[in-house]
Amino acid sequence: MRIAAIGECMIELREQSDGTFARGFGGDTLNTAIYVARLGVSVDYITALGDDAWSDEMISAWQSEGVGVSQVVRKTGRLPGLYVIQTDKHGERRFSYWRGQSPARDIFSGSRHPDLSNYDFIYLSGITLSLYGEEGRSNLFASLKIAAAKGTKIIFDTNYRPRNWATLNESQSAFLKIYALTNLLFASSQDLDALYGQSDRNMLRKLLPNAEIIYKCADPACWVMTAPDEILVHAKPIANVVDTTAAGDSFAAAYIAARMSSASAEESAIAGHRLAGQVVQFPGAIIPRDKMPAPE
Repeated sequence: MRIAAIGECMIELREQSDGTFARGFGGDTLNTAIYVARLGVSVDYITALGDDAWSDEMISAWQSEGVGVSQVVRKTGRLPGLYVIQTDKHGERRFSYWRGQSPARDIFSGSRHPDLSNYDFIYLSGITLSLYGEEGRSNLFASLKIAAAKGTKIIFDTNYRPRNWATLNESQSAFLKIYALTNLLFASSQDLDALYGQSDRNMLRKLLPNAEIIYKCADPACWVMTAPDEILVHAKPIANVVDTTAAGDSFAAAYIAARMSSASAEESAIAGHRLAGQVVQFPGAIIPRDKMPAPE
């Protein structure tokens, strides 16, 4: 089984308690791709970078994690986007972005686009959709339809960030189009509240009647919805939450990896909670490799 994740990786600056910054790299779908690779799944990352030293570092880091880079486009004279993370005493974080000229925004523009049809699964998010203008999203959807017709399964994580969209109507329209192609959906009550003014999981079932749905609640639990069954799967309490960055990204990775190894949806959700619970106990999006939870 092979999966491709589509999105953007940016330079990450994480503010420390003394006001200095630690530098790393991150992006929602990239975080998921790294954790998927660590869990033994073959994965490529589809994006565009510049020809600068930071982009070179990103490529090397992804390769060291086992993430395939054959579909990474390099743009001459361009630089990757940048974001700053500020974390409060409760582990909640605030993001500030400088990404308007990121080369990742252009990868589905023009007449040449990545070939998505050779993968078993394609993973993307609401942030992925927000990267592109109408032309880029139209080309992306066309590529996804071609892949789906050949048997590729589409995995979508809502990851809705209102500031990334010009209007609410634009984001709602794009989400409806991706729902029509989605086989596995990760959604959160927080995203749905922001997107629709409500967080009713039954609405998701009406919008995606044939999809497998993971609906993450405000408390540490998720509904696993595989029609006609619905199971509430609780997460174990975490006493030492340091940074919630990539909690959802890592949950998705563990869930996907478990499902691809024939685990049940409930077992996969438990695996997702276990990895996310470990990730939030460390600063930054990617925890040290030796801190990955042991398989159960």
